[in-house]
Amino acid sequence: MLQTFAEFYDKSHPVTLFVLLVLSVYFIAINWVFFYRLFSLNQWISNENKSLESLFMGHRAIPDYAYLSHFTKSTAVLSKALFDLASYASAKEATKGLMFLSVVASTTPFIGLFGTVVSILDTFDHIGQASGTMSIIAAGVSDALVATASGIFVAIFAYTYHQILKRKAYELSSLIRMQSDALLSKEA
Repeated sequence: MLQTFAEFYDKSHPVTLFVLLVLSVYFIAINWVFFYRLFSLNQWISNENKSLESLFMGHRAIPDYAYLSHFTKSTAVLSKALFDLASYASAKEATKGLMFLSVVASTTPFIGLFGTVVSILDTFDHIGQASGTMSIIAAGVSDALVATASGIFVAIFAYTYHQILKRKAYELSSLIRMQSDALLSKEA
């Protein structure tokens, strides 16, 4: 395996190696964003679930750990406008990192394709300088396609992570909306 990697490194164009480096950095970054946001959103959802349960159990006040407590403490009168503001603020907070995952999911296949095109051009350049056979072309093209495969690989993870976090943000927004409705119904 190490010998194969060394051969690949020696044969590859510097641009292709740079593309693979960029894709590796992207892969590390999307994993960090995903797991950091997933754990924080899961904790937040857990807190909001507990808060909603306490409201359903008959408590009139919202617990201090709930997101809405910051908004309810700021005013004596609870209103739909106040809870709409809280809902928008929570959605903004819950969707942090989604834009980055979306950009990575949509651009990494093109970054990989760029590395592939440069490698294929380099392969054809070497063939033009020497008498090449199909085995030289096949080896060059197969090495070049590693960049495209890497770009697609990173994009699949970024898109999947984006969808999971988007669903978690929706779940959180629903919990906050339900708490708002429960508090407004108790006020009436």
